[in-house]
Amino acid sequence: MEQFLQEAKSASRILSTISGAEKKRILKEMANSLRVNTMNLLEANALDMADADKNNLTPALKDRLLLDEKRIDAMAVAIEDIAALKEPVGRVLDGWVTEDNLKIEKVSIPIGVIGIIYESRPNVTSDTAALCFKSSNVCVLKGGKEAENSNIAIAKVLQTVLEKNNLPISLISLIPDSSREGVAQLIKMDKYVDLIIPRGGAGLIKYVSENATVSVVKHDKGQCHTYVDKDAKIDDAIAIALNAKVQRPGVCNAMETLLVDSAIAQEFLPIVKLEFTRTGTELKGCENTQKIIEVANATEEDYDTEYLANILNIRVVDGVEGAIEHIVKYGSGHSESIISQNITSSEIFLNAIDAAAVYVNASTRFTDGGAFGFGAEVGISTNKLHARGPMGIEGLTTYKFKVYGSGQTR
Repeated sequence: MEQFLQEAKSASRILSTISGAEKKRILKEMANSLRVNTMNLLEANALDMADADKNNLTPALKDRLLLDEKRIDAMAVAIEDIAALKEPVGRVLDGWVTEDNLKIEKVSIPIGVIGIIYESRPNVTSDTAALCFKSSNVCVLKGGKEAENSNIAIAKVLQTVLEKNNLPISLISLIPDSSREGVAQLIKMDKYVDLIIPRGGAGLIKYVSENATVSVVKHDKGQCHTYVDKDAKIDDAIAIALNAKVQRPGVCNAMETLLVDSAIAQEFLPIVKLEFTRTGTELKGCENTQKIIEVANATEEDYDTEYLANILNIRVVDGVEGAIEHIVKYGSGHSESIISQNITSSEIFLNAIDAAAVYVNASTRFTDGGAFGFGAEVGISTNKLHARGPMGIEGLTTYKFKVYGSGQTR
């Protein structure tokens, strides 16, 4: 592991010599190579899907794991979008001259070597590799065992492009020991690794956060809520709630709890029940919800659970303040939404909710690097420092001060 990371650290110096135009050209080659190797990637993914069946993975996990031609093309498009982004490194962020006539420039630079630990989704391999390459960072990837064949195949495609351009494959690599012991080693290698980004289940996040000596940006659980205010357009509220829950239940920006203003609960909840029954959603509700519609009981544990499945909690609350109170208690700082035509209520919600993304009249499913215009993301950070929300190339840079003098002493 140490030798592997030494090579990664050495490779980071090579990246600093590659121009923005060259990186853009190589990324386009990577995108094209993914398309050319579609059949190879599908064959590798089929092995993972067969193992998923043997190991009785949930439908949500299988959905995250699955690759098809459309998803592979989407991976290629994401890399092309990343290639088209403005060069993130070497930008002068600020500049000034001091009283001592020192000229100071604040300049963006790469972080260095970034370890990314993730589960299930093979597209994370190509997304994060491309984002790191674009921002002149070396990436060390640790995917989930369930996607091992897919991840190896994707990494090989990208590494082949590096080799063709006389670049070391250690710029984009999978860690040699993907066991728990390997992860334990990786997160303590602060001599070689500059940042760890864990994205996965609560257990993984907790383990990395508690044991890492390398700096960590967490992609924590998505305990997302949608609050339907008394001043909501009912049709909009239903459409947004359905999208937030059922369009893709197994992702972190899917809604887990629907909060409904008590002033409209009597009218709104029967419609909710009808629409979500059509989508096969399992509904759980609070005591007041159960007085209006027939649903299973939602417990305190349910409100604190990221289902990643087609299961939805419903809770009746007393206006926007009741919604805020619930979210403050159970939210994970990921994404929250209010559906309302009342500007005052909406602004109260936007300002009071402490989350990476807060929406008015839109689905939480938009919390995504691609949807935000970042091309893709290495994760959706629930940290407050140094990056928050969809973490694109700017989140993969830091800065230094270049100071120009003319013989000054202090």
